[in-house]
Amino acid sequence: MLFPTTFTLFLSSALVWAAPSPTVRDCGNTLTGAELRQAKASFAAHKAALSEAQLKAAAGPIQVFWHVIGKDTTIPGGNIPDSQIAAQITTLNAAYKNASLTFQLAETDRTVDANWFDKATLGSVEQTEMKAALRKGGVLDLNVYTVSFKNDPRNLLGYATWPWDYAAKPQDDGVVIHHASVPGGDLLPFNLGHTLTHEAGHWVGLLHTFEGGCEGGGDEVSDTPPEASSASGCPTGRNTCTADKLDDPIHNFMDYSDDACMTEFTSGQVERLTAQIAAYRT
Repeated sequence: MLFPTTFTLFLSSALVWAAPSPTVRDCGNTLTGAELRQAKASFAAHKAALSEAQLKAAAGPIQVFWHVIGKDTTIPGGNIPDSQIAAQITTLNAAYKNASLTFQLAETDRTVDANWFDKATLGSVEQTEMKAALRKGGVLDLNVYTVSFKNDPRNLLGYATWPWDYAAKPQDDGVVIHHASVPGGDLLPFNLGHTLTHEAGHWVGLLHTFEGGCEGGGDEVSDTPPEASSASGCPTGRNTCTADKLDDPIHNFMDYSDDACMTEFTSGQVERLTAQIAAYRT
């Protein structure tokens, strides 16, 4: 169901300095070894207690609350049109089709605030303010914020909260992405919409395919080949963990390849994300 679009106006001064556009994918979701071990133990305990009703509820649909942040009301200034948001939802549903997971746009709101647009990023005051003012819905509702990351030295494309963090920090829950990464944006080669596909993957509990490198449990999914480091571009035939003689999963949505190179989630990832939603988002 579509709700009316609202528009809120805030006045703020724009900054002069601008970071260059990303030429390689960079996602803000990283876990220390201790954080990964804690998350693994928590998930094992939750998964063991899952009911059939919880697993059924994990199919969604997931309601999407989209928060367009801009420095002004122009498209280059971040005010992406409804047509691009609709295209992004279509892209998201196509990517998650084999997971039987559907996303529905519930509401779009628009805010002009140059500080939020340029400065909202991981751990920033502006991110906290933005989410406190705008976040809507509950545990199974995806809040998407589009910003510029202009003042972020890492040149991020996006980041997401983990499902196991929701109980402690519900107001922080959601995904933040570069405004020009949606379909039709100008952030080549990351403008086909798979930044949100990738970040939504974290939001439902998927790890990077290169998590842990060639050793250990990696991304905790058995059917994604181990990968020593993130991929860039579309390096067909790349094998960074030579002991297994398997090509790296460069086409996986949870790697760092260009959007055009990303095409799949594995059956193991579908099983994991379903259980993660059931454990933490139902």
